[in-house]
Amino acid sequence: MPSVFSEWLDRQSRHLFIMPAVIMILVFSIFPLIASAILALSRVRLRAGGYKVTFVGFANFKKQIFGSEQFHFLGTFGSISLLAWAFTIAVGALLIWWLLRYLRGPVWWLGLIGRLIAAAVLFGIAFMFAATLLSGTQIGTLGVTLFYVFVGCTVQFAIGLGLAVVCAQPIRGRTFFRVVFFLPLMITPIGIGYAFRMLADTTKGPFAPLWQMVGLGDYAWVTSPWAARFFIIVADSWQWIPFIFVVLLAALENVPRDMVEAGHVDGASHSQIFREITWPQIAPVAATVILIRVIEAFKLVDLPNIMTAGGPGIATESMTLHAFFAWRAPDLGQSAAISYLLLFVTVVLCVSFFNLVILKHRSAQG
Repeated sequence: MPSVFSEWLDRQSRHLFIMPAVIMILVFSIFPLIASAILALSRVRLRAGGYKVTFVGFANFKKQIFGSEQFHFLGTFGSISLLAWAFTIAVGALLIWWLLRYLRGPVWWLGLIGRLIAAAVLFGIAFMFAATLLSGTQIGTLGVTLFYVFVGCTVQFAIGLGLAVVCAQPIRGRTFFRVVFFLPLMITPIGIGYAFRMLADTTKGPFAPLWQMVGLGDYAWVTSPWAARFFIIVADSWQWIPFIFVVLLAALENVPRDMVEAGHVDGASHSQIFREITWPQIAPVAATVILIRVIEAFKLVDLPNIMTAGGPGIATESMTLHAFFAWRAPDLGQSAAISYLLLFVTVVLCVSFFNLVILKHRSAQG
């Protein structure tokens, strides 16, 4: 009998070893996902002794996209300007050309469905910006979140790559700079939020004399929507540039030196060597870093909450902060619906980036 049990353990060992991890995922990931989906399809109201949950279907989502909360989520829609129509038509034409180009080659039905979903989401986002930002009206939390993601991640990647290229060179004190550049990553977002709110204070902050000197002593950046958004991007960049810097620096140091030296021997310039030798070697790592950073940027909540509390108005409110304020209201149904809308946008954009950039690059390299 013991031998039979031992043989059974040997056969099932791989399943038994992985079972704790599967149980943890089920408990801490899948169950909250299902519970939040139920809340997103329900209206939750407080009552004596607990909550009253009423199934309402997609009413919470309809309220955010078409109803009374449309201004909060998508922005204020008014008359669309001529520039906005031209932008929308140009984006639509570009997406149609992209789909037709795919249809000319071998078509995989799952890939076609994914491209249709990605094209629909991108066109919807383009129309949203055209009807709000390009038409002179206020953008909602979706537009603010996308602004944080695209502008913030672009700035952070450019600066992080530049610092990594500099520190990969045989310069004096590069070890010291590596340590210094890595320090912001070890500070909590709440601490960074309070620190930058103090640094940006033009009246009582440590740089107040400098603001006075340049004539901005009476400028209240928290009352300007775009100034507040850019200050939040500055704080977010200070925190996340070290992550991009460290990963790209490791990738740069793994580039074969013989290829770089051969380029120098052949008379190639530094820019040519970076474009033809270095960048193709680090491109897979760079794409992965961008993907990770984009996912994190969609979840930005600490800095706008600490620095501006989402203000002025809702000008700096991200979708995560929007869901948090709805939860604190408490309106659990709307909070869950906003979270699922954020999940949908994040998944579509990140999966599209992975399939169309990372996998395409890997297949080209293979």
